Amino acid sequence: MAADNDTTALGSLDSFVGYHMRRASARMSADFSAAMADTGIRQVTFGVLSVIAANPGINQGQIGRALGIQRANMVALISELTDAGYISRTTSPEDRRAFVFQLTDFGSAAVADGLARIRRHEDRLLCTLSAEERDTLIALLKRIQAAEAE
Repeated sequence: MAADNDTTALGSLDSFVGYHMRRASARMSADFSAAMADTGIRQVTFGVLSVIAANPGINQGQIGRALGIQRANMVALISELTDAGYISRTTSPEDRRAFVFQLTDFGSAAVADGLARIRRHEDRLLCTLSAEERDTLIALLKRIQAAEAE
């Protein structure tokens, strides 16, 4: 029986990692959106900008593979970021039919601002975890991501 102080029993849900991951992800996502609200940058667009920042001259296919974004969705994301002035595209020196991307000065400033906001957002939500616990959490999540689907 549930008490009036919002301690409703979750039953078997409480033993499922996936349930807790979904709830934690929803909380992280909502706070990320609030932290970035006045920038117009979403999680997915920040992800693309971050990969380009780390890999100047990267092509669209490489970005999509790194982030697990389907090719059709990458086209729209690249157009959005180009139109907003965050990235520039040039013809690939290896394949004249392909484009490669780099951040503009505006894009570099947006990434720097975004990183500061995201650090504050993560510090706020993860303040009860030590640096070692955060590293462990990231390592465990990476192991789950790498697990093969059966």
